[in-house]
Amino acid sequence: MTDVTATDSAADAATDQHANGAAPLESEPDGPNFEQLGLNSALLKSIKDVGYEAPTPIQIETIPLLLAGSDVIAQAQTGSGKTAAFGLPIIEAIDPKQRAVQALILAPTRELAIQVAEALHKYGRHKDVETLPIYGGQPYERQFRGLQRGVHIVVGTPGRVMDHMRRGTLKLDSVRFFVLDEADEMLDMGFIEDIEWILEQAPPERQMALFSATIPPRIADLASRYMRDARRISIAGKHMTVPQVRQSSFEVPRGRRIDALTRILDAETPQSVMIFCRTKAGVDELGEALMARGYGVETIHGDLSQAQRDRVMRRFRGGQAEILIATDVAARGLDIPDVSHVINYDIPESAEAYVHRIGRTGRAGRAGEAITLITPREVRWLRQIERITRARIEPRRLPTLADVAERRREALKQQIQAVLDASDDGYASYLDTINDLVEEHDAAEVAAAILKLYAEETGRTTTPEQQENDIATFAAAAPSSRGGPRGETGMVRLFINVGRNQGARPQDFVGAIANEAGIPGRAIGAIDIFDDYAFVDIPREFVDRVIAAMRNAKIKGRPVNAEVARVDGAPGSRDRGGSPDGQGGRPPYAGAGRPPRRYERSDRPERSGAPRFRTRRDG
Repeated sequence: MTDVTATDSAADAATDQHANGAAPLESEPDGPNFEQLGLNSALLKSIKDVGYEAPTPIQIETIPLLLAGSDVIAQAQTGSGKTAAFGLPIIEAIDPKQRAVQALILAPTRELAIQVAEALHKYGRHKDVETLPIYGGQPYERQFRGLQRGVHIVVGTPGRVMDHMRRGTLKLDSVRFFVLDEADEMLDMGFIEDIEWILEQAPPERQMALFSATIPPRIADLASRYMRDARRISIAGKHMTVPQVRQSSFEVPRGRRIDALTRILDAETPQSVMIFCRTKAGVDELGEALMARGYGVETIHGDLSQAQRDRVMRRFRGGQAEILIATDVAARGLDIPDVSHVINYDIPESAEAYVHRIGRTGRAGRAGEAITLITPREVRWLRQIERITRARIEPRRLPTLADVAERRREALKQQIQAVLDASDDGYASYLDTINDLVEEHDAAEVAAAILKLYAEETGRTTTPEQQENDIATFAAAAPSSRGGPRGETGMVRLFINVGRNQGARPQDFVGAIANEAGIPGRAIGAIDIFDDYAFVDIPREFVDRVIAAMRNAKIKGRPVNAEVARVDGAPGSRDRGGSPDGQGGRPPYAGAGRPPRRYERSDRPERSGAPRFRTRRDG
């Protein structure tokens, strides 16, 4: 067995990256790029599509060995980029014309199996390689259909894989690649005998890869018995030191991250904030969503020219935009001294990337805030980051609408005080109007009415009903009986006859509704965009105004028809669609076109936040 050891510090171009790589914008990376690893053009196109910019150390070491046909034992932590390390070479060698299982990947949990399958689906898109996850808890019938149809890669948990093999629904006759992902976890969970049974049934002439954070004796023994002349790779991590900034995390379901983000932005009111996403596509989507809702945003990633990057940085440093959204690679080499907050919208997939990200705030003795959004399945990885960095990342609860309203009141008081304290009495021209009003009303009532108008104009009203309904946290969001998210209390779902096929984007709906109906863009709720229509959640008090205004509106050149949605997702009367909870259904789409993109808004009743800007699979 040949050992290959690589340390994160030795691969400096890759230490500061997420799981899929990042290299400096200002210079060529020290290590090879994906093109130099020997991958074909279809895979390189997929890599570009998903936004990977440079390979991580584990990918640099592993991909050439697997492409050359070697067995590999790779010791690396979660988040090192191992899925691409074994997935890309496997897809390279798959014959898409052979409708048989050619690769079997075992994972300890159904969550990891799903995650790996989703990644392989993206990698194999341009080569027509099909991947199927099989795991306990999912109906057998769906898995039977997938296996009968013929898939190239199966990703599964050991128990369900064994079950299908015994039933004869999963045959390993054509398997040429066998991967054990997180082997030490499978050992801890008692799967080692199951794995050995599966390996005994697999063809002896197969290539095998084993990935594990540790190599305990039982795993080493398994490797010696079932692998041939395996090359061993060790990606050694190192303890990191972190800046003295306040570090915290918010746990939210993946589908509610955008809501959580904007709730945090509204509550924290940062002076300048850097938000990190893993991919260029993620940066663009999040930036587009936040801009559509009125946030001052600039985005930066590897596709921007030097002139574009310079313009972005001038605007951010000059205060024209308070939010800069970036990939890890794009942030390398940027000198921004006054960042008050760093937000990890996507959790970084290496501890080094985490340290580099949060080091953007709290500079020169200033106070800094580092916030990380995590899904329930990412809690374990965040704890590993804590252990590696020896830092305390404090779990926090998301701010409620009442919290946000209180922060806004305080901020408004400070703004008013600043105007009153200013030597320039620019407000003097309004005194005559105020004097006229106080002749008939109490001065405090006049001031309160002015503040109410300001809040309505800016879309920052928060009613007592909304605050009461906000008791449930984001994590308490319950799915509806049709599998979609429940409508927000106080919101009514509208059906609009324009969708993706007409080129409609969330900002098109926000702009048309806000401009034509004269309501604040921030008051608009969730947006579900299907192929030829969309659903938009509107506060109940604005429904009639929006429906009337849309009769004369166009979106992407198409006349708009807006109606209250029925519970079954079609247009219809309000009695049938707008339930007391504002629940509007949606049509099923399985097998009938693409699922919707779902976008959600901040400051709407219950679990408010801002747009959730990511593709959502409800089927």
